[in-house]
Amino acid sequence: MNRAIPGKTDLNRNETSTVPAPWLDVRNITGKGLSIDSFAARTGELWCIWGENRSGVDELVELLSGEYEQFLFEPATLPGDLAVVSFSNQQKIFEEEVRNDDSDYLQKIDPGTLARDFLGTEGDREELIRLFRLDHILDSGYRQLSSGESRKLVLLNAITNGVCHLLVQNPYDGLDAASCTEFDQIITNLHSRGIGIIITLTSRRDIPEWCTHLACMHQGKLVKQGMRHDVLAEIPEDTSEDQWVENLDLTAAENGSPDREVLVSLKNGRARYGERVIFSGLDFVVEKGGHTLITGPNGAGKSTLLAIISGDHSDCYANELHLFGIRRGSGESIWDLKKNMGIVSPDLHRNHYIPGSTLQIVISGFFDSIGLYRNYTKDQERQARSWLKRLGMEDREKTPFRQLNFGEQRLVLIARALIKMPKLLLLDEPTQGLDDVHRDNLLLFLERVATAKLSTILYVSHRQDEYRDFFRQHLDLGDHT
Repeated sequence: MNRAIPGKTDLNRNETSTVPAPWLDVRNITGKGLSIDSFAARTGELWCIWGENRSGVDELVELLSGEYEQFLFEPATLPGDLAVVSFSNQQKIFEEEVRNDDSDYLQKIDPGTLARDFLGTEGDREELIRLFRLDHILDSGYRQLSSGESRKLVLLNAITNGVCHLLVQNPYDGLDAASCTEFDQIITNLHSRGIGIIITLTSRRDIPEWCTHLACMHQGKLVKQGMRHDVLAEIPEDTSEDQWVENLDLTAAENGSPDREVLVSLKNGRARYGERVIFSGLDFVVEKGGHTLITGPNGAGKSTLLAIISGDHSDCYANELHLFGIRRGSGESIWDLKKNMGIVSPDLHRNHYIPGSTLQIVISGFFDSIGLYRNYTKDQERQARSWLKRLGMEDREKTPFRQLNFGEQRLVLIARALIKMPKLLLLDEPTQGLDDVHRDNLLLFLERVATAKLSTILYVSHRQDEYRDFFRQHLDLGDHT
């Protein structure tokens, strides 16, 4: 059932037209950098809206999510049951779970809201749970899920609660290859049931075959919209500019350190959340220059492994783990270890719900803190500004971090990790929310870092288009679950 905004006739009542009535119709949108004449989605159409970072595609998601006060637009038809699956939506759930964490009171880890409690009773619930491969996490708390698992859970929450209209932001980010195929099957299934669907993407490479209609955004405008094949024919292929390597200090290599140095050593590694075993029997060694690609299905423990290495998971003390030659749990300071690390991860991203400007978040990378609480030097400020210029975000330095869209936030966190060029870079799906140009620029930059021996890279990814020749070893955690 559609909710008609006052002042406009409900277009679904037009029974004489041979063209299906739109279930979503917005016009003359202005605000937050958007200037859109009109956009409508009709019954039977499967829409994809694509735009690069800062194209306005994330702001359009915000508008369609119901954040009207920041926009001006003519009265329109919007579905009253539109379910939005977005990074912002996931972040709100996470922050609510953090606020309700009773671990201190219970004197044990509070798992929070269990995954099964997010699900409704509509549709073929059990079949959908199996299709999403979420059977094994139903008794896990939301905060214990991987980024891919939490995205699937939020989507399944909408479907099993009987919504008839879906808006999904970057649905393929954080999903393994099998889950991407399953998502495509689910969309086809939902479409056959008459559910209206719109997805938004920042990567042109992710535009799916099932999409019937495509809209392209650029500088806040819908510059093209129509049938998928017609619009695709008019979109030029992206060309990456290796602008990130400009002014890269190639003299910052680890002078004085031995050519052969073991940075990470884990023997018979294991990890669990409560009674749920994440992985076991893992032997993992990373030497200086041993750039490692880490893959595996959602929930295999990729993020958990990096969290153990970074000291952000309690199992770092339950394992025989050496970092930079020091045994964890031997009285070492975690800050002495972290000064040699740069970290980007979904967990670090969602924990950045603190005040602070864009510039301050980048500078905080020198101090390994979430937020900036120490005085910094003029040179550190200069380096942070240089990174924002490299990312094309110099005009955002005073913008509060939380007011940036998701892709911009991820770029800032990448700069935060890279700014001190540490011995070890722990990059857990760093390109989530990035467009193809920024993704390729990051990977080209990392290739230069690897060639110049500036840092050793541990890189988690589900995307085959991110596999690069500079990775010296490949760890598939699917073999250890």
